[in-house]
Amino acid sequence: MLYSDPFDTLLQLQRALESPRSSSWLSSSTSGDGAFPPLNVFSKNDDLVIVAEAPGLKKDELDIQIKGRTIQIAGAKSLAYGDRVSLHRRERTIGRFSRSLDLPVEIDADKVKAEYRDGMLAIFLQRAEHDKPRSIKIA
Repeated sequence: MLYSDPFDTLLQLQRALESPRSSSWLSSSTSGDGAFPPLNVFSKNDDLVIVAEAPGLKKDELDIQIKGRTIQIAGAKSLAYGDRVSLHRRERTIGRFSRSLDLPVEIDADKVKAEYRDGMLAIFLQRAEHDKPRSIKIA
């Protein structure tokens, strides 16, 4: 009887468990690669707020860019293990990630604010003035 390599089996299992997080089948307007943090986007009046789970990251490891209706969140997750450590299980993903998201409105890039606290990233996006609907008075 031949047995497969147990490490190959574990690697296949890990890939299967990670595939829903890296899959884009739920939304056609998101693209990314790497182990990007899950996020929620919601509207508040005319503006948008993005909240992303980013535990273990430092502020200087995150890069946020805005252009028109697209936001890109990029960074690198790293884990440091001490000397003479034997790893028994690894579920936390590491490495570079990049995620682009198409937004339903155009954003004023000069008025974007971001906060990072307790592993949560919040990005406050103000809708561009020229993209807001205008009321027209009828003469």
